[in-house]
Amino acid sequence: MRRRRSIFGTSLAVVVAMGLSACGGGGDDSAGGSKTIRVTLANHVWTENIKKALPEFEKQTGLKVEVTQLGEDQLSDQYNVKLNAGSADIDVMMYRPLQEGKLFAKNKYLADLSAQVKSETWDFSDFQAGPVQTTTYEGKPVGIPIITEQEVLYYRKDLLDKAGLSAPPKTLDELKAAAAKIKEAEPGVAGFVSRTGKSTAVTQFSSFLYSFGGDFVDGGGKAAVNSEAAKQAFAYYGGLIKDSGPANVSTDMGWPEAMAIFTQGKAAFYTEANSLYKNATDPAKSKISDKVGFAPFPAGPAGSKPYNIPSWALGINDSSENTDNAWKFIEWATSKEQTLAQQKSGVPGARTSVWEDPEGTSTFPEDLAEAIAASTKDGVGHDRPLVVQVAEAREIVGQPIVDAITGQDAAASADKANAAFQKFLDDEAK
Repeated sequence: MRRRRSIFGTSLAVVVAMGLSACGGGGDDSAGGSKTIRVTLANHVWTENIKKALPEFEKQTGLKVEVTQLGEDQLSDQYNVKLNAGSADIDVMMYRPLQEGKLFAKNKYLADLSAQVKSETWDFSDFQAGPVQTTTYEGKPVGIPIITEQEVLYYRKDLLDKAGLSAPPKTLDELKAAAAKIKEAEPGVAGFVSRTGKSTAVTQFSSFLYSFGGDFVDGGGKAAVNSEAAKQAFAYYGGLIKDSGPANVSTDMGWPEAMAIFTQGKAAFYTEANSLYKNATDPAKSKISDKVGFAPFPAGPAGSKPYNIPSWALGINDSSENTDNAWKFIEWATSKEQTLAQQKSGVPGARTSVWEDPEGTSTFPEDLAEAIAASTKDGVGHDRPLVVQVAEAREIVGQPIVDAITGQDAAASADKANAAFQKFLDDEAK
């Protein structure tokens, strides 16, 4: 058994299994392996949808699917114990490419899917480039994106009309001017709100960084958070919140706090993940539900470069002894038909053909569907540094955001953060 690096900690979760025991051998053997496919999934709408459709798959294939469904913390605990031990108890695994994807691939927990994705009828070329890039390791696909997110601009239609603005801002310069104009004209209303916490803001700041022409790491793998583009992005984001944000804004806001300000009618513009849009449009949650509009992320000097990320993907445990049937499940669960069904229920997928199908956008607000479509064209496949120790990296690269919001020298803070981030990258490469 190969020796593996520990992932998340040492505690073992209580496994809540759907159907057969998650530890059972399961099923009769066939030429392609066990007829029972052991699938570990996170608590998510996608999972609930796929469970309802499982009888169809089982009838088509004659296979049985044993689902273990867990919360994110429990999922991490189970992966920590089983994958680190080289266990074959898991065949298919739902994982977060941006949070643990690089670690899983580096530790060889994820099987190389290069041969499987060549299936012509399944059509791997239909998957969007950004999400595919993030589920690829050293040139080899190790996961298939199932759920995507893009950053879009939320805005108040009524406040724009009142301010004489005929359309939402198309550039970051226009956003800055519009936010300042509305804040000045509307007492008690911020022109702009977004996440401000050192770690939590990194993901939403990333689209600003890319649109200014920067990234967290340059093409040579070196820290790049003090590039000229990055310094401009830090100064812009921090300055926008400082000058046009809520009065006495705190520097520890995540999405719940920022969303609350927007949905209580206390902000004109808000940049956030499209996946959270129902918080703004649901009358039970939002005082401005009938006044919310959506637009593509505004263009910076490098154009509009929002993130287009896979928040979840499916992979095959490299230690599985049932890889042929595991792939049959993934191929079905990520097919055009299943992706369309998922998307109609509000779960954004990664297939271009589904986004181009009017039926695939029929349940989204029309302007949100247009904003998402724009985001998928040039979207960047990551919204944080692609490293093994993601949480630590976010703390480092997020410090200049906080410093800029509080009026400190963003350029000097970026220089300091870059030195710390480079040391982090060097240590991680050892």
